[in-house]
Amino acid sequence: MAFTHRSEETRNAILAAARRRFADDGYERATIRAIAADAGIDPSMVMRYYGSKDGLFAAAVDVALHLPALDDLPREGRGEILVDHFLRLWEGEGADDVLTVLLRSAVTNEAAADRMRTIFATQVGSVLSRSADGPARAALISTQLLGLALCRYILRIPEAVALDTETLVRSLGPTVERYLSDPL
Repeated sequence: MAFTHRSEETRNAILAAARRRFADDGYERATIRAIAADAGIDPSMVMRYYGSKDGLFAAAVDVALHLPALDDLPREGRGEILVDHFLRLWEGEGADDVLTVLLRSAVTNEAAADRMRTIFATQVGSVLSRSADGPARAALISTQLLGLALCRYILRIPEAVALDTETLVRSLGPTVERYLSDPL
């Protein structure tokens, strides 16, 4: 029992160090040695638990968007609810650096881009799975959500950063709503 607890603590320390290092240095410059040093362990332990830098990255950026089911939402305002939900993932209580790490890394690294594509295709796509054009709708919604995230949290465009959450929800919600319900 103590061994299991210790290995779980080690895994958590590695993941926390990896998230910080990937956020600070990006995927390309982050090294297993630096991550291990940050976690206070030998680099071989990182490899033991995660197998490779790619394996560690995938575990460090394992993201669950927890999107609400569309059937559970009122017909009007679903776009605003989805935008608000997404903003809370980035800014709300309990937000962490995982999405920032993933988006920043996805811009320059194919493994990170693939991870981002998978997350958005499966999680946003699953919300729209009943529709024959669900994948196209999910892609359009992703353009809005990821475009906002890139401009607000990565590029930090001053005008995008300055907008309050309510304005963003009110402004982007109707666009997302069109992607949910209007003919493509």
